Amino acid sequence: MAQQPITENTLFYGDNLKILRDYIPDESIDLIYLDPPFNSNRNYNVLFKDESGIDSEAQITAFEDTWHWNHIAEQTYHELVTQAPDHISRMIAALRDFIGANQMMAYLVMMTARLIELHRVLKATGSLYLHCDPTASHYLKIILDVIFEPENFRNEIVWQRTSAHNDPRRYGANIDILLYYTKGPSWTWNQLYIPHSQEYLARFRHSDPDGRLWTDADLTAKGLSGGGYDYAYKGIRSLWRCPLETMQKLDEEGRLHFTKAGGIRLKRYLDETPGVPLQALWDDIPPINSQAAERLGYPTQKPLALLERIISASSNPGDIVLDPFCGCGTAIAAAQKLGRKWIGIDITHLSIALQKYRLQDMFPDIHFKVIGEPTDLGAAKQLAQDDRYQFQWWALSLIRAKPLGGKEGSKVGKKGSDKGIDGVITFIDDAYSKPKRVLVQVKSGHVKSGDIRDLVGTLKREEATMGVFITLEEPSKEMVKEALSAGYYHSPG
Repeated sequence: MAQQPITENTLFYGDNLKILRDYIPDESIDLIYLDPPFNSNRNYNVLFKDESGIDSEAQITAFEDTWHWNHIAEQTYHELVTQAPDHISRMIAALRDFIGANQMMAYLVMMTARLIELHRVLKATGSLYLHCDPTASHYLKIILDVIFEPENFRNEIVWQRTSAHNDPRRYGANIDILLYYTKGPSWTWNQLYIPHSQEYLARFRHSDPDGRLWTDADLTAKGLSGGGYDYAYKGIRSLWRCPLETMQKLDEEGRLHFTKAGGIRLKRYLDETPGVPLQALWDDIPPINSQAAERLGYPTQKPLALLERIISASSNPGDIVLDPFCGCGTAIAAAQKLGRKWIGIDITHLSIALQKYRLQDMFPDIHFKVIGEPTDLGAAKQLAQDDRYQFQWWALSLIRAKPLGGKEGSKVGKKGSDKGIDGVITFIDDAYSKPKRVLVQVKSGHVKSGDIRDLVGTLKREEATMGVFITLEEPSKEMVKEALSAGYYHSPG
C-alpha cells in the first residue's frame, strides 16, 4: 500500500487493480470516473456463453476478447470469496450461483475486485460515476449497492449518446447509463443548470426602467395547503403567501407589481434565474461526430462536455480526479482544463500514447509523470518479449506516430490490413498546405537489410514522402547502406 499521496498529475501503464493497490493511498481521491471497456459496437459475441462455446438463451453482447472465465477470473473469484468482507463474499457467491461461470461473471468478478479498491481510495466526501450501458448496469448496481451501501446511491443518469438507432425488432438502443454513488452522507456537490427554453424565456416580457426583464408570479395563498397570512396591504386585502414584514421588504426592493385589476403580483427577474437544475436525463450532450476537432478515432471516446459536467458538479478546483480505465484520456483532459489534479490508468501503451499526445496538444506547457513505460533498453526488450504489440505502440509513441493496424481482434484494427505499415506521421511543409506522410515500421525481433528494401518499396507503392524504421536490435551495416541508397528528402519549406 502506498504511504505517500500522489501529488503530481500521473499516467500509469498497467493493470489498474495492481496499481490501485500498490500506489494509491486510502481516502486520497475526490472523484472517480470509470468507463470500463465493455460492450462496444465492434466484435459482438454472446456474453452468456459458457467457455465450452454453448450459447445460453440470454443474448447479451460485449467485446469478444475483453472478459473470459479463465484461471485469472477463477483466482480473483476465490480471493473475493475468502478475503473480501462477508457481505461482499456472499454477494459474489450468490451471483455465481445465479449467473454461472461465463463471460458475464468474469466481467462482474473483475469489476468487483476493482470497485472494492476504488471505494478504499475514495475520500469520505468523494463521489464515483460508473459509465456503462444497459447490458450489465443492473448487475453493477447490485455490486455498487453492496460495496458503497444502498443509502449512498444518488442517481442513475441516462445519457442519450446518439439521436436515433435503427435496431431491427426492438427499440433503438441509444442510451448509456451513469451510476452515481458517494462514499458517505456528505459529499462535494456544485449545482449545475441548463439554459431555459425559449418558451420559458418568452414569459419575461416586462422590464424595469433599468432594462431588467421580469415576469410576475402569484402572491396569494388561495388553494395552498397550510393556509396563508390574512391582512390588507395598501388597501388590498387577501390571503397572502408571506407575512406583512416580508411584503413590506419586497415593496421597498421594488419587487411588487400592482396590477390594473387591483391585485399585487411578485416580480421574478430573468437575471436571477440561473437556469433549470440539471436532471438525471442528459439529452443535451451529443456524441462526437466525424468532423469534431476533439475526435481521436478511439472507438469508445466520450465527449469532453460530458466529463466536464461530471467533474464540475462533483469536485472543486485542486481536487484529485481518478480514471482507472482512462482510454484516450477524456476524463483527465477535462480535469486538467477545469483546474483539477488527476491520475489516469490504462493497460495499453496505445492509450497512454494517445493521452500524452492529447494533453500536450491541448496544454502545451503541461507537466506530468508517466509510470510503467520502459526507461531503458532492458525494459524495452522485456516489453517486446511480453507483448510485441504493446512494444510496437510504445515505440510509435516515441516519435508521435499514429498507430495503424493492431492485435488481431482488438479495438484498433487487425494485423494484415496495415500493408506493411505500423504507424504514420502526417506533416505539411510547403506553401500549398498539401499533407504528406511518413510511414513507420517497428521491428522487435531479428532484422535484416531486406526489411529496409521492403519499407522503401512500401513508400513507393503508397506514394509516401519518408520512411522511419524502428528496431530493437542494432542495425547492420547492410541495413544502413540500404537506407542511405534510398536517398534523402529535401523540404521545399
